[in-house]
Amino acid sequence: MRRRLLLGSADLLLARGAAAQGAAGAWAPDRPVRLLVGFAAGGSSDVTARLVAQAMSERLGQPVLVENRPGAAGNIAAEAVARAAPDGHTLLFGVSSTLAANRWLYRTLPFDTLRDFAPLSQVSVIPNLIVVNPQLPVRSIPELIAYAKANPGRLNYGSAGAGTSLHMASASFAARAGLEMVHVPYRGGAPAATDLIAGKIQMIASPMVEVVGAVQAGQLRALAVTTARRSPLLPEVPTVAETLPGFEIPLWNGILAPAATPPAAVARLSAEIGAALRTEELRRRLLEQGSEPAPSTPEQFADFIRAEIPRWAEIVRLSGATAD
Repeated sequence: MRRRLLLGSADLLLARGAAAQGAAGAWAPDRPVRLLVGFAAGGSSDVTARLVAQAMSERLGQPVLVENRPGAAGNIAAEAVARAAPDGHTLLFGVSSTLAANRWLYRTLPFDTLRDFAPLSQVSVIPNLIVVNPQLPVRSIPELIAYAKANPGRLNYGSAGAGTSLHMASASFAARAGLEMVHVPYRGGAPAATDLIAGKIQMIASPMVEVVGAVQAGQLRALAVTTARRSPLLPEVPTVAETLPGFEIPLWNGILAPAATPPAAVARLSAEIGAALRTEELRRRLLEQGSEPAPSTPEQFADFIRAEIPRWAEIVRLSGATAD
């Protein structure tokens, strides 16, 4: 009798699991899916989004098309997705600056991160890499600090725009080290890196994916990463925290849908993003660029964003940056 009850309970659980899987797979896109990126082509967000979009396309049976909507630290793309039809066909590739820092940088925003989006999955965590033009006579963070203090206001650092994570990382570093440097905003990380290589600016704190190739080619010099520990991709490069204890500004990104997207679409999209990130091919390509894959459930990603918002409030306060 007890055995029959146990077997019956097990069958019921299996049936419920199968039903849940069926519900998750009940939705499918019936036309191409747009994945909006709030930054210029060639930057960290764009590169990662295109890798994930390709893998998602294969799994969904529909093209996932990356659409760049640069401007306002990702706010333009985020607003477009927040106002899009909640049918699973318009998604946002969101980043830490847009989803967490902008709340503290802008007096008003055309969207609310916690109210207007349905998180699907986190995608990756990325170290910022502080790099300089090789003509600058510094080879370490202590040397950079000494040079900047000896030349106040003469060092320029680039960013992907006012209020972006690149801006926050450099401004926070300058604040912690007591440096006077000039911010030069661009419309994306890629053009900032291009001007750094050309010697038009002297430093950027860039997502590793955007500059690791230039570092390996000798076009840029890497001084430090902004994460708490060194990157396996460049283990010889120290952390900023080895000079300025406690300094840590990692970047992260993920994919979100409009808030009212049906649960079946959220479940299917989240499952396919997670499955793509667990494939050996996509993991390898992300790790080769310095990104650490970080798939999550919608609930986990929502909790993560909720916790990151107050953390970025402190980063913004420390940097003294504003975007308005």
